[in-house]
Amino acid sequence: MIPAMPATAVSSHRVSRQGSVAALRFGRLAAMGAVAVLILVAGVWASWRTAPYVMLTKGRERGTIEVTRCADDTCTGRYTPISQGSSGRDRAVIEKTVAVRKGQTYTVVVKPGGDEVVRSGPAGILYAWVPFGGALLLASVVVAGGLGRTRAGWVLAGSGIALLTAAFVTI
Repeated sequence: MIPAMPATAVSSHRVSRQGSVAALRFGRLAAMGAVAVLILVAGVWASWRTAPYVMLTKGRERGTIEVTRCADDTCTGRYTPISQGSSGRDRAVIEKTVAVRKGQTYTVVVKPGGDEVVRSGPAGILYAWVPFGGALLLASVVVAGGLGRTRAGWVLAGSGIALLTAAFVTI
């Protein structure tokens, strides 16, 4: 026959087990929270590549580009200035996207130190933040599934869908 464990040993075992479960739960929440934050920071980082040029246009060269030729990754065209101090260019380069078509004219902002331009106005702002919209959608899955915060996950997903839809409609 196996001798019975003293009551203090059983109580000590329960406390130890509860502490382990709490530590694992905290570790999971911390890890999933860090992953969600990392995804959102990566989305902002990717969006910030063009966002400051379109959002903070004061003092920047603004104008229009009439796209005349498109290659694999870029399109080129003649740049016509709108803002004071901006000079016209025979050749300006804009990233080729679904929204840029040959023969169309777009309002743009010139990136400093070159002939590269990015779209401006509401379409340019929303397009610049598309990577962040994707990050919101991805983070919503981590927040809802990994953290168990369903409502917060839905808020993140709804925000991402709204941003991506607005960018799609304005482009």
